Amino acid sequence: MAEPRSKGALLPEDVDFDDCLTSYTHIYSPDLLKDQVAFITGGGSGIGLRIAEIFMRHGCDTVIASRNFEKLKEAAKKLSAVSGRRCLPLCLDVRQPESITAAVDDTLKEFGKIDILINNAAGNFLCPASSLSFNAFKTVMEIDTMGTFNTSKVVYEKYFQTHGGNIVNISATLGYRGQGLQVHAGSAKAANDAMTKHLAVEWGPSGVRVNALAPGPVSGTEGFRRLGGPRGEAAGLFQSIPLQRAGNKTEMAHCALFLASRASSYVTGAILVADGGSWLTSANDVSMLLGIASSKSAKL
Repeated sequence: MAEPRSKGALLPEDVDFDDCLTSYTHIYSPDLLKDQVAFITGGGSGIGLRIAEIFMRHGCDTVIASRNFEKLKEAAKKLSAVSGRRCLPLCLDVRQPESITAAVDDTLKEFGKIDILINNAAGNFLCPASSLSFNAFKTVMEIDTMGTFNTSKVVYEKYFQTHGGNIVNISATLGYRGQGLQVHAGSAKAANDAMTKHLAVEWGPSGVRVNALAPGPVSGTEGFRRLGGPRGEAAGLFQSIPLQRAGNKTEMAHCALFLASRASSYVTGAILVADGGSWLTSANDVSMLLGIASSKSAKL
């Protein structure tokens, strides 16, 4: 894992493209997930790709699934090359249960089991509520919230119900304080936080743990660029974060590793906030956010 940055320093995780780490030091046992299988939605880029890599470096085989199959194929080659583990790329749309069912069936045919589900597929952009179209709000809810439920339900019915398993939902802190220009994503993630608790209660007797990870600003991701992260960092806005910096993808992957592994064997229904204390202290100035939204870095 890379050391925390000094002010102004650039980490390998901060690059503006998705690639695997050139070096890695295990902070958990390399066999922590030995011979397990993880199904990761949105696994072809960003945090999802790094989660896949860290899991594979700890002995796990993975399925990375999204709508862009060409990107997935390239990512799978990189992941297998650095880890020596198997990575199966599968095309799916989390808004379509039949698509998920086909992918889960292919996974069980290839690996015979699923031990971990990472619900990472999401969509987001900056937009004032008054300018947000009905369809845009609906689309984010369908991907983030319905997608999480759809995938969880299919994996539970196909495998977890009789074998147990771990679910980690990738959430966000947006809804904790009413983040400006984020009513769509904040509402979707708030629903996912509630879903995490409900499913933990209902599925616990089946040996299923359900937890959530809520990242703050994470450098080197599409979301960071799309939501104006580079501009905000250059303007010194991250000085209001207690840890004085953005997070990185490896740090988020280690949080997911903890929640998905036996290291958290008595944890369920929990939401792990990993944002450097950002949501507690960072400014929530709508006029400032509107300026970021109008910049090139924040446009779709």
